[in-house]
Amino acid sequence: MRAVIQRVNSCSVSVDGQTISEIGRGLLVLVAVARGDGPAETSFMADKVLNLRVFPDGDGKMNLSVLDIDGELMVVSQFTLLGDCRKGRRPSFVGAEEPEAAERLYLELAGALAESGLKVQTGEFGAMMSVELENWGPVTLVIDTPRG
Repeated sequence: MRAVIQRVNSCSVSVDGQTISEIGRGLLVLVAVARGDGPAETSFMADKVLNLRVFPDGDGKMNLSVLDIDGELMVVSQFTLLGDCRKGRRPSFVGAEEPEAAERLYLELAGALAESGLKVQTGEFGAMMSVELENWGPVTLVIDTPRG
């Protein structure tokens, strides 16, 4: 599983011109499910996202997590994060999980994040989405789950 985490002041997702979800200050989590991912990767990613210290404390140092600031989370499926561009000019997506299994794990990740009590919104799996965000910083990080 791979995620790109962006610290945001706000974020919204639209499908066909209609806003389907929005959040305030927190994290945008763009997530791709890799072949072979399962519950262990979902659990790892949820823990990492919730506890990643990327928000400023009173001294302006990145010492607080989204839990600490009672932030919000937007989780958006983006299989293209697993695109392999090392050969040729068109990305290969052979590392991405099949859609049915990927959607199940994507929803499990959103559910695991919601168990924290924070507001969690999602995009629409498989849809052509417009994601609008106001970066805060900007702060952008890539997280990969360990492979066993």
